[in-house]
Amino acid sequence: MLSLDQISRHNPVISKELELCDLGDLCLTPSHCTRDVSSGCKASSENATVDSMYDLLQCTLQQAGLPKTVDRTKQPRKGFTLSDVTICILGAPSSFLSVLLEGGNQCPGYIVLCLSSTWLSKVPSNSHQKEYTLLVSKAITFDHGGRTYLDEFEPPRRVTYFTGSFGQCKEEWQAATELGSDLECPTGKSIQLTRLLEDKLLTRLLLDHHGLDVPATLAFTYRKLQAPLCTTAGESIVKMVELSKKEGQENLIQEGISQFLQCSLMEHINQVVVKPAGWHWSRRIQRVSFHPKLDSNAIFQAVVSLLEKLEEEESILVEAFCPTIQPLKILPPESPIAFGCYSFSRPKLAVRICTVVCRSREDRPLLSKVICAVGREDKPVRHQASVPQTLDTTLQQMGIIDKAQQKALYSQIKEKAEAAMSAIIEMEAKLSPEQRGGRRVQTDVLGVDFLLTLVDQTVTVIALELNTHLCLEACAVFETMNRPLAVVGARESAESLLVSVMLKRSQCFIMEGKQILVIGAGGVSKKFVWESARDYGIKIHLIESDPNHFASRIVESFIHYDMTDHKRDKDHAQRVVELVREHGMQLDGCLSFWDDCTVLASLVCELLGLRCSSSSALRIAKQKSLTHLHLLHQLQDHSRWPSAALYAVPCCHLESIVDVEKATRYINFPGVMKLEFGAGAVGVKLVENAEQCQQHYEKISNDLREDTDYPGIGLGIGNAMLLMEYVSGTEHDVDVIIYDSRLMGAFVSDNGPTRVPYFTETAANMPTYLPPDKEAQLVMAAYQCCVGCGLVDGVFNVELKLTPTGPKLIEINPRMGGFYLRDWIQEIYGVDIMLASLMVACSVPPVAPMHYAQPSIHLMGVMCVVSQHLKVLKSTADLETLQSLHSHGVIRLNMLDDEMISSEYEEPYCNVACAGTSREAARLQLISVCRILGIDSPEYPVEYFTSDFK
Repeated sequence: MLSLDQISRHNPVISKELELCDLGDLCLTPSHCTRDVSSGCKASSENATVDSMYDLLQCTLQQAGLPKTVDRTKQPRKGFTLSDVTICILGAPSSFLSVLLEGGNQCPGYIVLCLSSTWLSKVPSNSHQKEYTLLVSKAITFDHGGRTYLDEFEPPRRVTYFTGSFGQCKEEWQAATELGSDLECPTGKSIQLTRLLEDKLLTRLLLDHHGLDVPATLAFTYRKLQAPLCTTAGESIVKMVELSKKEGQENLIQEGISQFLQCSLMEHINQVVVKPAGWHWSRRIQRVSFHPKLDSNAIFQAVVSLLEKLEEEESILVEAFCPTIQPLKILPPESPIAFGCYSFSRPKLAVRICTVVCRSREDRPLLSKVICAVGREDKPVRHQASVPQTLDTTLQQMGIIDKAQQKALYSQIKEKAEAAMSAIIEMEAKLSPEQRGGRRVQTDVLGVDFLLTLVDQTVTVIALELNTHLCLEACAVFETMNRPLAVVGARESAESLLVSVMLKRSQCFIMEGKQILVIGAGGVSKKFVWESARDYGIKIHLIESDPNHFASRIVESFIHYDMTDHKRDKDHAQRVVELVREHGMQLDGCLSFWDDCTVLASLVCELLGLRCSSSSALRIAKQKSLTHLHLLHQLQDHSRWPSAALYAVPCCHLESIVDVEKATRYINFPGVMKLEFGAGAVGVKLVENAEQCQQHYEKISNDLREDTDYPGIGLGIGNAMLLMEYVSGTEHDVDVIIYDSRLMGAFVSDNGPTRVPYFTETAANMPTYLPPDKEAQLVMAAYQCCVGCGLVDGVFNVELKLTPTGPKLIEINPRMGGFYLRDWIQEIYGVDIMLASLMVACSVPPVAPMHYAQPSIHLMGVMCVVSQHLKVLKSTADLETLQSLHSHGVIRLNMLDDEMISSEYEEPYCNVACAGTSREAARLQLISVCRILGIDSPEYPVEYFTSDFK
């Protein structure tokens, strides 16, 4: 046996164990695993490779304490349509098991694993020329709680998202390449991108070009390097020497090494590492060697010996060895430790930081997880030959115990990891479909490895290399190891964001090309609908009363038709259907995002046979008093507990002074008066007695008669009012996605106190500050109230108050939430409720995970109203300033109106929000920004409006 002090960096010893640890995706079944696996798969397996991978899957499930796979092939799964999500992964279970398990929890039944390429087939696409539809006939289906099934599908399911492991095995990557090329569906990886990402020289050039710290590197490239990258001009950290042949290059190599070792970048470097680079070398460590910088002959010999083994476009890297910062609170490595007559020196340590970054919403990178591996400095620290641990533990082990320092290092890691993904996104955008491997191929998840070293006496994060899924596997191992003990940092899944990206790309693919009729354009606050639909490839046909509406220039087609008098909605519906037929529209769905037109849209859907909640349900939800009375009538229904009637509030419909007099004898004061069909809290007021009721009723009846008095708040339906009891408590919005009476998703936000006696919104917060059980109460109340009124298909905004005795309903808005809600939900949770609305209308079940990882961002905002902010909106907080702050990430701006008109009855002009890693951080930032801009004032106290969010 060798003792520790016999290991020399001059001639490093690489143990056989380390070599075996680096075999990558080989399907080896550990000897201690139980071999009692389902024989159903073996009987129908195509070859021994499938058997081996099936055994490996069972072993891995067993180690995780999960049940064995159930064979359901005797009863093939039927009924899948083009509207169903099917996320398909091809390859060994070890590479993507954590992703599959996460997918089973987020979207049970929608994510499958294929152990063989023969379980898949390609047919020419019906909708995209020169592209193919991928079909899966057999797969392992993943469900809740790690349950798995071996399934066959008749007919085969259409794949809506495809990815796989493109390993070193020639047969494996050839099969995956053939299947993954020229697909119509989104693809998360290709052999072409894998070769780029796992070539250390190409990625180091890319990182260097984008200003990320990498080790100083000399690269000897063999023959022409086909790199779709830009090299950095001037003093580049990566130096390149091109070799046209393998023989007779000694002088060129010696000269290159000599110049590199003497350059300023190597001034404080003591050692170098020599390694091959190229896709085939990405997971091999046998040829890595360490050398003193002064021993140029040994470096030369190492390069020459590697040159013999290079293929075209591969390279040899001579890079600076950047030592890991060493622990500060233990004996120095040189200090001998004695045990009796034996003594030895502590080895120096090396740390590899593994990060997982996802391509998030709107092609933005987002750090998903960080873990670390600690090893000896004289041996390479490899992903699959190390035990993962948290960054906090590692930093403490290295003597960095100051919380501020730890936070600063995490911020540095996050910034650089996301910058690396940004560089990949930018590079891929410049590649042709052929270079990417297909029109819809992109990198959705990236592993970035770092080390911690000292640069000018400052702890610095240095980027080492990129990988396609090794970091993801390492994070999965960490999560599995720590799950039984609920270790902090293990509960946030690194795969959660990736699965949500897969889901979103799948659903966008399903919706592309859909033809949807939208009734009513609304105001400037709905502008994102038309722009986003166009970006999704959805064709919107808009019917609008205003012939000059700005949306007419954005949508697929525009029809002018005056439908402002909504008392004649039945007649309008007949005419709209006639217009649809006259224009030859082949519609997949119909809906409205505008309050006034929701009932009309449901009537049109009924005439055209399209999916929508019934017009009677929309009328119940649209008329506020009818909503509560309808729910109260369900009080005698004992078949369901709790009944939706529990959430209703006593109220009375008002059409005359006589109705007001009757209502004041029935309703307990204080009360709230509002328009029956109103929106935006226009005309809503707190009243304390019968006299105030009569005064407010007369005022509203005189001021707000017809739609021309205040467009867009429901006056086209009527100006009747209601009186309801005032309910104390905190106010919250719940945006729910319902499909075929099933709750598909729900998002809770918090509202701040209003400026009583009026109820115009002042401030909002998301995610909610409520504890989980209270949040669940609100979600269930919102869902039950919607279904109780017959709203069984659609996306709805439900306003509730949380009282000491539970939730109470304020009102249901039978359309997607307005103001900032769509923007915030998409930013925080990655779910687009606008897309979900369109999906429901097209009879496509939206998949929105009900169990979300802890959000990494908190948003808090305040409304600007012209009556209070006219002066600042024309000076310190003018539109140009607000847009500039938004573009620089200081605020998040949502414009709600395009005119600054001050009146007694008003809606917010815009919402100014700030983001933070915690709710309190967002709140303090918001208060600070509002004071600087002048939005905060004694008359409009932002600190008070956000006081509930502390």
